[in-house]
Amino acid sequence: MSLDEQKIKQALSTVMDPAIGADIVSHRIYNGVEIDGTKVLVKVTIPTPAYPQAQRRELTSRIETALKGAGASSVTVLPEVVTAFQPAPSEKALLKGPKNVIAVAAGKGGVGKSTVATNLALALHRHGAKVGLLDADVFGPSIPTMLGPPERPPGTTAEQKITPAIHHGIEVISVGFFVDKGEAVVWRGPMVHRLLQQFLGDVMWGDLDYLICDLPPGTGDVQLSLSQLIPITGSVMVTTPQEVSIVDVVKGIAMFEKVEIPILGIIENMSFYTCPACGHHDEIFSHGGGKRLAQEVGAPFLGEIAIDTRIRFGGDAGVPIVIAAPDSAISQNFMNLASTVALRIATTVLGKPKRTPRLAVIK
Repeated sequence: MSLDEQKIKQALSTVMDPAIGADIVSHRIYNGVEIDGTKVLVKVTIPTPAYPQAQRRELTSRIETALKGAGASSVTVLPEVVTAFQPAPSEKALLKGPKNVIAVAAGKGGVGKSTVATNLALALHRHGAKVGLLDADVFGPSIPTMLGPPERPPGTTAEQKITPAIHHGIEVISVGFFVDKGEAVVWRGPMVHRLLQQFLGDVMWGDLDYLICDLPPGTGDVQLSLSQLIPITGSVMVTTPQEVSIVDVVKGIAMFEKVEIPILGIIENMSFYTCPACGHHDEIFSHGGGKRLAQEVGAPFLGEIAIDTRIRFGGDAGVPIVIAAPDSAISQNFMNLASTVALRIATTVLGKPKRTPRLAVIK
């Protein structure tokens, strides 16, 4: 039986990507083929470094089965990791370098949003992604404390550009680097807007796969400014299980919908506590509120994070748990959450028509 690319694509159009949940041809996972008689080499694009290894093996197996059923005697699958992203329109090209911007938000303070943002960024880095972390909580910057002393402090170039700090291998910028620890930031909205413009346009962000933005709680100036200045790929909403937290998350979701920022999903933090001595399981702040909210608003539920003293200690000590205890169950939980968020982005991007950046027309 002779094989050509049309037959190959026809066979592969029936192969569902186990992580994306769509066929590999229409979602641009298939990236070309080389045919030598009945020997076939298939090139596939892995859309995120956080693509799980088990699902990579399953994808290879499905491709081999489909092509051998079409008459191939041998099948070689050649994967290449290329992070999926949607090029920014010209009017929002202020940010150079990062491919995807993930906003981590919460309706109210005290739900562990910054802890989630920090460990999510570090988990993506552990998956092999190039990651940055922007502390956009101007009035309560906690990221410098959570990450501890930098391997490289922030600086400036001769061209008055800002070089981000490096913490545990990720690029980081925060107003906390530029004000004294005990000094309060007392600014009006326009000053916050200008600072964000500087952090986005004047920071020399590298060629990042993901830039995590830790937003302040609520629906104020920072959220509005970011939505106006740059294209945000999507937002991750953090809540605790109890009703007082969930009510405010609903408002946050409504705000993101108004500014047309997709909701990547909802994370329930402080979901439960398990005593390390006796194994007793206690739902201190109730349980299941985040999952129930996700069902009500039609958003994905990304998962639960338990109450664990190691999370608190890691944040206070400047060594987050993903770094301090990489083999722990809670670290694996963050790794799984990071993979889920990255795959949600890939699914969203690959399901859209490919867009090329528009050139600005000067009149």
